[in-house]
Amino acid sequence: MRLASTKTAAALCGGVLLAMSVPASAAVDAKLLDMLKANGSISPAQYAELQTELTKDQLAQQQAQKATSDQIAAATAAKSSELSAFEQKVAWAAKTQFKGDVRVRQETVKIDDQNNSQDKNRQRIRVRLGAYSEINPQVSTGIRIATGGDNKANSTNVDQNDYFTKKDLWLDQGFIDYHPTNIKNLHVIGGKMAQPWVSEGDVIWDNDINPEGLAATYSLPINKAFELFGSAGTYTLKDNISGEGTQFKNDLRLNAAQLGTRVAITDNVKMTVGGSVYNYENSNDCNPAAASTSTTFCGLSINGNNTTDFRLYEGFGQLDLTGFVVPVGLYGQYVVNSATNSDEDTAWLAGVKTKVFGFGLDYNYRDTQRNAVVGAFTDSDFANGTTGSRGHKLAISYDIDKNFAVGATYFLTKADFATSALPRDQDANTLQLDVLAKF
Repeated sequence: MRLASTKTAAALCGGVLLAMSVPASAAVDAKLLDMLKANGSISPAQYAELQTELTKDQLAQQQAQKATSDQIAAATAAKSSELSAFEQKVAWAAKTQFKGDVRVRQETVKIDDQNNSQDKNRQRIRVRLGAYSEINPQVSTGIRIATGGDNKANSTNVDQNDYFTKKDLWLDQGFIDYHPTNIKNLHVIGGKMAQPWVSEGDVIWDNDINPEGLAATYSLPINKAFELFGSAGTYTLKDNISGEGTQFKNDLRLNAAQLGTRVAITDNVKMTVGGSVYNYENSNDCNPAAASTSTTFCGLSINGNNTTDFRLYEGFGQLDLTGFVVPVGLYGQYVVNSATNSDEDTAWLAGVKTKVFGFGLDYNYRDTQRNAVVGAFTDSDFANGTTGSRGHKLAISYDIDKNFAVGATYFLTKADFATSALPRDQDANTLQLDVLAKF
């Protein structure tokens, strides 16, 4: 019996040691020891020894588990950091847009009764590429480069000429747009920007003009059918034009303000109306010697103008009728220069546009008196880019495929100052044939 008891105890002890040699619950191991001690299978000394070993084993397991947990946590943190950095890069890329276009043009310009110095039959291209990015929820920015035969503000065309020489690229836009989240629809823009005002015609502003300065735009939806919009800005045309020191007050500047509304009269009838003021300061203070180093004209008298005084008041509107078989848009603008003593101080434009069978059609007639608008900024294609002109503009376009179109524009005009030596009211006609790809 004694021998059997000894063998049994040894077996039980071996079983306990075997059980303790593999991962097990601490509560189970401790309970098993207590049962062996209560049954007399192990002595108090053996119990104490085994209890010490169990405690050491439990401590080792806890340390191992903690080390493993720390390693997992460190690996997870490292992976999270890697993902965070990657996500930040992806987020920046996702919030940046690249947009641009390439246009190839055949252009014919014919001005009657002159020595052909102004007649053109040429091929031209225009290339524009812009990057626009959201810096954070309140700030965005944009940069755009464009071609141009020179640095004039009202054209980005360049002639295909000069023995395959490379063509110049210019900074066309570069701005920061701050739009605070707590004032919805407010934009404060600084730099060289797209036109912040609404234009329903190009009598005052050629579409290629990108003003430079500081502007703010705001729109206020009153309800689903009625919205107010407006803008204000100050823009630098010539730094320190008077030559009297470097004070800001001496700069040739444009101060502009606009207010308008958009109204949905019905689901199929929408109207936009508004008014603008464009006031030029220090336009009489031009220093010809200083101006000749950077521009070809002094002040604002160019392309038909014989005054440098301009304070333009504009009324504009557009009526969109979409309930017909063919949608129709009627638009127009009326401009008066109140700053000049000239009796040639008024301009107006009226037009209609539609889209039918995939063709876009746009027609307008305008009459721009000599000093009604600034000749440097008016449409560069109409009447060879001069004031003192009147006539028709007809444009037709057709989308061949997505972002790929062809078009034709014809200007049938009478010009008083298309060339300096011409008598007034001479024909100045232009035909443009375009192929345009956008991306």
